Amino acid sequence: MASIDPLGGEPPTASRFLFEVDGVEIGVFREVTGLQVTVAVQEFTEGGQNGYVHKLPGRMSWPHLVFRRGVTASDALFNWLEKSSGEGFAGNQSKLVKATGAVTAIDASGARLRAWNFADVFPVRWKGPDFESGSNAPLEEELEVAHHGFTSQTQPAGSG
Repeated sequence: MASIDPLGGEPPTASRFLFEVDGVEIGVFREVTGLQVTVAVQEFTEGGQNGYVHKLPGRMSWPHLVFRRGVTASDALFNWLEKSSGEGFAGNQSKLVKATGAVTAIDASGARLRAWNFADVFPVRWKGPDFESGSNAPLEEELEVAHHGFTSQTQPAGSG
């Protein structure tokens, strides 16, 4: 039985997505983790009610996003890192420039399917490749990004 794709067309795969910050493409990565939200549960007991405890939604929390990819020739990642930390951060009177990040799923033809838009993103860790004289492993880098939550939306047909 064929898979039914609610987005239309071929079922999307997890292998094609890109990361942008304020509309600037930081790059296409091979992996991203941390796309989740957790809602804490507040419990309230009611005097005389022993059958259950009232449960209400509490604070929401989001883990950092972690991106992995092969090393690229683009400087977009480091330009963003320099603006939001170190001298760039100090030069802005130690105020964080609010940025919006987006992870966008792309189909095989390059059309954008769905985007997850992240509020107040900033890089918190970058790890470069490990070098070893006897290794033929590809050079990879890792980026960790903090944020204050996300929204998700289907992309208009023909965007890309």
